[in-house]
Amino acid sequence: MFTKKKSSAEAGVETSILNKETEGLSQGQIVRKRFLQHKGAMIAVFTLFSIVIFVFSALKIKIGPWTYPGWWKYTIEDLPELALDGCSGGLVGCPTLSLRPTWLGGAGIQLGEHPFGQDDIGRDYFALVMRGAQRSIMVTVIIGFIGGVIGTVVGAIAGFYRGAVDSILMRFTDFIITVPSIIIGSVIGYHFGNLGVSFLALYLGLFAWTGLSRLVRGEFLTLREREFVDAARVAGATNRRIIFKHILPNAVGIIIVSVTLLMSGAILLETALSYLGFGVVAPDVSLGSLISQYQESFTTRPWLFWYPGIFIIAIALCINFIGDGLRDAFDPRQRRRITRKDRQSARVAKKARAHA
Repeated sequence: MFTKKKSSAEAGVETSILNKETEGLSQGQIVRKRFLQHKGAMIAVFTLFSIVIFVFSALKIKIGPWTYPGWWKYTIEDLPELALDGCSGGLVGCPTLSLRPTWLGGAGIQLGEHPFGQDDIGRDYFALVMRGAQRSIMVTVIIGFIGGVIGTVVGAIAGFYRGAVDSILMRFTDFIITVPSIIIGSVIGYHFGNLGVSFLALYLGLFAWTGLSRLVRGEFLTLREREFVDAARVAGATNRRIIFKHILPNAVGIIIVSVTLLMSGAILLETALSYLGFGVVAPDVSLGSLISQYQESFTTRPWLFWYPGIFIIAIALCINFIGDGLRDAFDPRQRRRITRKDRQSARVAKKARAHA
């Protein structure tokens, strides 16, 4: 009996803490506050933002008449002299990056002439990795945007109208799902890879929406039966207004989370295609093409394999952690972990109100 009363009291304390945190806040403010409290997601946001700024500021970028020179001295077209010394075992083009301080017996913190080393013909590998990361991030964003828009539209129409419209759209979706994405990507990359990374990402995005569309359809099937939709119909709202003003805002959580997962899968798909030779075509590079090109050097010069792999893993993990934080923020059933300090503060406040 005592245990049951104690757990009920603890539950009441936790409920009061959670209600106090969201008191007077709108739904958008609650979501933003929950997301900002997710430590993993915030670290991922900061890390991903730092990677994007670092990668896109390193090399020269030309957008129309505007040209940014970049802070790194080499480009992917430069052919500096291949360094023949400074490596053990008779290797050439070793990385000059040093992260060990002198007081620990290292060479000190320095980048050197070629921090990521050089490839077989002497090109600066740091410049190649930066350009590859730029292309891979562009592919990720474009596929996420195209797939997110198409998946949301198809799923919303199928879930709202149901009937014959739902059957036609879902059977078409099932047909695309049955074909492995790597095969679709290989065919697209073989025919359109030479058009550039933007066109490749655009065509891949046209087939990346299937999973999102099924999730949005299920959400719309549930939301269309809710009371606020019936009230909107009684008030004379059109189907278009009901979809965009009433149902879609309530489904935005699952859409955003699914798009982040789609983006993390997109960079892995581009990597796989480039590894198979169906992705970004030379002379342009991507992280996947760098791994494919220098896979035979893994045992002799592993740095040619490590650095592109590190960027791929870092970008994919950051996007996944951000998606996890967004899922927790938009899901009202997710409850924040109540610490001992929170419980103590709630008890003190409760006692103060009782004595007042």
